[in-house]
Amino acid sequence: MKTKLSMYYIIMIRKLLPCLFILGCSQAVLAQNEHKMSDTYQLPKDSLVRQKLARWQDKKFGLFMHWGTYSQWGVAESWTICPDDWVTRTGPYSNDYFAYKKAYENLQTTFNPANFNPEKWVKAAKAAGMNYVVFTTKHHDGFSMFDTQQTNYKITDPKTPFSKNPRSNITKEIFNAFRKDNFMIGAYFSKPDWHSENYWWPYFPPKDHNVNYDPQRYPERWQKFKNFTYNQVEELMTGYGKIDILWLDGGWVRPSVTKDNDPQHYNQDLDMARIAKMARSHQPGLIMVDRTVTGEFENYTTPEQEVPDKPLSYPWETCMTIGKYWSYVPDDEFKPSRQLVQTLIKIVSRGGNLLLNIAPGPDGDWNPVAYQRLQDIANWMKINEKGIYASEPVVPYSVGNIYFTRSKTKNTLYAFWLSEKDNVTLPAEVSFPVNNIKRIKKVSLLGNSEKLKWAYQNGQLSIQIPKSLQKSSKLKYSDTFELEY
Repeated sequence: MKTKLSMYYIIMIRKLLPCLFILGCSQAVLAQNEHKMSDTYQLPKDSLVRQKLARWQDKKFGLFMHWGTYSQWGVAESWTICPDDWVTRTGPYSNDYFAYKKAYENLQTTFNPANFNPEKWVKAAKAAGMNYVVFTTKHHDGFSMFDTQQTNYKITDPKTPFSKNPRSNITKEIFNAFRKDNFMIGAYFSKPDWHSENYWWPYFPPKDHNVNYDPQRYPERWQKFKNFTYNQVEELMTGYGKIDILWLDGGWVRPSVTKDNDPQHYNQDLDMARIAKMARSHQPGLIMVDRTVTGEFENYTTPEQEVPDKPLSYPWETCMTIGKYWSYVPDDEFKPSRQLVQTLIKIVSRGGNLLLNIAPGPDGDWNPVAYQRLQDIANWMKINEKGIYASEPVVPYSVGNIYFTRSKTKNTLYAFWLSEKDNVTLPAEVSFPVNNIKRIKKVSLLGNSEKLKWAYQNGQLSIQIPKSLQKSSKLKYSDTFELEY
């Protein structure tokens, strides 16, 4: 994963805080980046893409999964084989980069996630209100979690023990399982490939995360890599059913000068127009997410681990980990359920989507804590989902601990009262401003049938909370007031 910022900013952050590099950018830099994006975002010209993008925006909550052979070591996805100077390696091979990389790539010969059962994930994700999935078909290390014909470094190769499993084509199995339950399907794909001899050419040692030769000096070798990438994307677009999102990571692989004037050390132009044309010929309406590369192929943006403090002027999705790490790490520290629910509320109140990452372990299953977190979210959603789906931001967006959304289909506002503790304890009176509404017809508390007394004057709504609801609310994390007008 990479944040929405330039690679240079990320590397500085990681040098300073190597153990916390996944935390992403600061709010100040996020705001600067948002200002830049508002000037460069391009609405897709294809009407089918615009239609699918609108449907995706109403989904609000998605599942992200980073998974690969690296889960066996419990290390950061791919990055420990990268020679960037912020990277920290541990273990018996850590003192010799080349021995470490060889041992890392040899993880292919022991990867056997026998407990792989995507239907179990579908059930938990669906109950929690998730409506789309994005899966890492290939991360930067180049190990393909699908049956590509372009390389032997893949889940279905005979060297991989799991290749003998009837469900060995993991990407296909995940996509099919989630598609059966009407999830939108997203294919994460890494543009850089650190296993490919045409990206990290063995003639030169790798110097950092970039290609290790100048593509302009060796155009034939770079063309081979471009063809390799094109062919892998085409495999995903033709052999894995209906795909809704192509989620491209590794934004440093781009033309040397792009519209946001962020020059790269080498020109790493993959000819994205050619890839997009091919992909959409097989998958009409495909949403392209060439993240951090502003322009026509970044149909929505992906602030990482952050919640903007105001609505953005273009489609966006916060990608966030359920714990500290993107990939499986033993004893990862999972975010509390209250924090996850309230993060979803804050994101939706700003008009965004939440893509929540849960990393499978080497055995092929999630940490049991992840299932418990999703069940807690599911319990909350059963009562409060009316204010989440098919909603839009509404001024003033939030006031104190209260966050607002508005239904797209009916004259209804929702005010989420966020609790400081897991169990909600409401005050005797809740008061907040309501903009641009002359008359409110009804005020109710979702999940409760008791009538509320309220007054609406000069744009200010005051709700009297009966004692029976103040301390005996069955809800956790947040109550939701429904305002019909």
